[in-house]
Formats: sequence, C-alpha cells, structure tokens
Amino acid sequence: MPLTFGRDISPFGGPLRQPTSKSPHILVIGGGVVGLVSAWVLLDRGYHVTILSKAWVSDEQRLTSQIAGALWEYPPAVCGQHTDAISLAHSKRWCMIAYHMWDAIASNPALSQESGVRMMPSDFFFFDQIEKDPRQHSKMMEIMASGVRGFYRGADIIDDRGIDPSYGAVDAYELMAPIIDTDRAMHWLTSLVQRKGATLVTETVEKDLVDIEDSLRARFDADVIVNCTGLQSSTLAGDQSVYPIRGGLIRVINDGTVFPKLNAALTITADAAQSSNEIVFLVPRNDNILLIGGITEPHKWNLDLTLQSPIIRRMRERCDNFLPGLKDATLDADYPLAQGLRPFRGSNVRVERELRRTGSRIVHSYGHGGAGWSLSFGCAQDVAVLVEETLAGISARPMGARLGRGKMEITASL
Repeated sequence: MPLTFGRDISPFGGPLRQPTSKSPHILVIGGGVVGLVSAWVLLDRGYHVTILSKAWVSDEQRLTSQIAGALWEYPPAVCGQHTDAISLAHSKRWCMIAYHMWDAIASNPALSQESGVRMMPSDFFFFDQIEKDPRQHSKMMEIMASGVRGFYRGADIIDDRGIDPSYGAVDAYELMAPIIDTDRAMHWLTSLVQRKGATLVTETVEKDLVDIEDSLRARFDADVIVNCTGLQSSTLAGDQSVYPIRGGLIRVINDGTVFPKLNAALTITADAAQSSNEIVFLVPRNDNILLIGGITEPHKWNLDLTLQSPIIRRMRERCDNFLPGLKDATLDADYPLAQGLRPFRGSNVRVERELRRTGSRIVHSYGHGGAGWSLSFGCAQDVAVLVEETLAGISARPMGARLGRGKMEITASL
C-alpha cells in the first residue's frame, strides 16, 4: 500500500505516532533530501531517529540537494543514465509515490509557501513524432496511465510556449509536476524533522559501515543504520560503482521584465535528443528565478565550472536558441551559476539491505543521481519496510527479489 499523506505521514510538527522508551532507535547517515525524507517517514512511524551528517542545509555552502534542478520527472529523467532494469522498475513506483506526496504538500497554500513546493506545467518536446520512437511512446503511455494530473499531448504546446520553430521540435506533451525551490525546501525539511524529535549530529564517517557497524550502533544506541550518503557510499557501502555526473545550471531573473515570465518547465531530455549534448532544461525555481540547463559530465569530480567554460557557454547558446528572449536575460547577481555532482552508481538507485555481512542491520538508499527529489518518498517508504524487516529478523534480499511478475511486490504496508 503506497505511503499516504495524512495517514502515514504528516507535514506538521510532532510525530504521528509518539515513540516510547521501548521504540527502536534508527541512525540515519546523510543530511540531504533522501536522508531527511527517510528520517521523516521513520519519525512518523514512531521510531527514535538520529541523523548524522557532515554538513547541513546552508545558503553559503549548498548541499547537492540544494543545487539540484528538482523538477519531478517520470524515469528515465532528463539527464538519462538509467540503465538497470531492476532499478528502473522500482523507480517508476518510487516516483509516483513522491509525486502524490509533493502534490499534497503543494495543494495546501500555507505549506506550499513554507516548503517551496508548487505544482506547475511541465512540458517535454521531441524532434520527431513520439510514436516513431518505441521507447518514448511507451514512456508516454505509462505516464498517461500513472495518475499524474493535467496530461495533454499536442504540437500546439510548441507555439503556445514560444519555442523557436527552427529549433526542430515537432511534438510535445505536458503534465502538472512538482517544481521545488530546493533552498527553501531543505530548510523546511530540516526544521520539520527536528520538530518531530530527530537529533542532528554533525560528523563525517570515513570508513566502510560494515567494518564499523557494531561500534557505530553501540555509540548511538542504534537498532538499525540507514545509509543515505550519495557519493560517500563508494566508501560507506564499499560500492566502487558509485561515480559523479557533474551538472551546472545558470540562474537568471524571471520576472517578466526582459522576456515573458516563464511559468512552466520546458525540457528536451537526453533520451529524446539521443545525446546529452542536446539537453534543454528550463525550470522556474521560485517567483523570480529561472534555471537554465543542463549538462551531464560523468566522472568529473571538480567543481570548477564558470560562466565562460565552453560546456556552459554551449548549454546557454542551446537554450537561447530554443526559447527566444533568453539571450537578454539578466543573471542572478547573487548566485549566477550552480554546479554540483549527481551521485550515480553502475546499477543505478540502490534501496537494499547490506548483503556482505550476515545479520547486518544496515539499510542502504543511495545512487539516486539527479532524481533524489523525484524518488524521495518512494525510496523512504521502502527504507521503512526494510527497517521493519531488519528488526523482525527477516533475512536480507537483493533488490531484484522484491520485483513481482511485471508488478512491484509490496512487502509491507505503511
């Protein structure tokens, strides 16, 4: 049974189920969106929760979760790179759970304002008729049946949004999607879990969790450890397949003064364009900022991009050609260029118990790439299920064992 807003999780202070002195204690490692949402779900289930992180939300040294584009997408997403069938099948379920949760938050005006979450039109453009690409056609049909709001397919979207006809887009569809102001949302999530009773500890873990599991559990009196550390999981989970995909976003003023105010996300995905060099990613961040993207640079660890970097200049030129008027857009003087490292792994997203050590009480949730916000609540639901299984003494199973015949097998209800 999917996570349900109000029944299983509450956006207000205080946990839905008050923990007792006998309630299990969960140690969540990671202070990004995946860790915070996992902690939120666990807190509302009545667990004691401690969150350990090397850094927290900040307007000076932003976390990866703050730099993210944070446009909800049905997988595979704009930046592509989703290659594992098992992970992709799980991700399609996870994203819809998150969709309905963000939608519920956005539907409350006060919560929407406080959290920075809004539902806005999200448009996807294609260089050929969608039916001519079996993958895109299948994806569109899945989206139509998924339960998203406001789906519409038609080439008239191209004219309505003012796309330059010479760019070559000939087909498009639109849906209502969560668009998240990540700075505001991360501050809100951090405050929310604290109000629900989470203890926050600033500390860096630098060893494989299997090697320090017993000492870590003893020090924090933890019954289960949940690893949500993104790129750090290369060490903490002993997973050498973890790698970064560097991304960059230009931030411009979107107040209607220089070009018509954009109130919808406009994208051409990597899989639709057949090349990551042709991605178009235009997403309103808040009331007056527009994000211009995007790029994907696998295995690039350095955050040394500038507005004059060739790949950033090509990205800007591509988007300017796509949407006339952007050429004259004014840069956000305080924060003109955002850049970060998306945490990918060879087999994509991993939400799974530790398999290297029999009897381990570690649960992993990492490798979300550029989809941490889109998958957050869905992964958190599975984390809670795996925590319950761990506490019940049920043997660990690989992710593939949780897939039924063409459908997802829900192992426990929330």
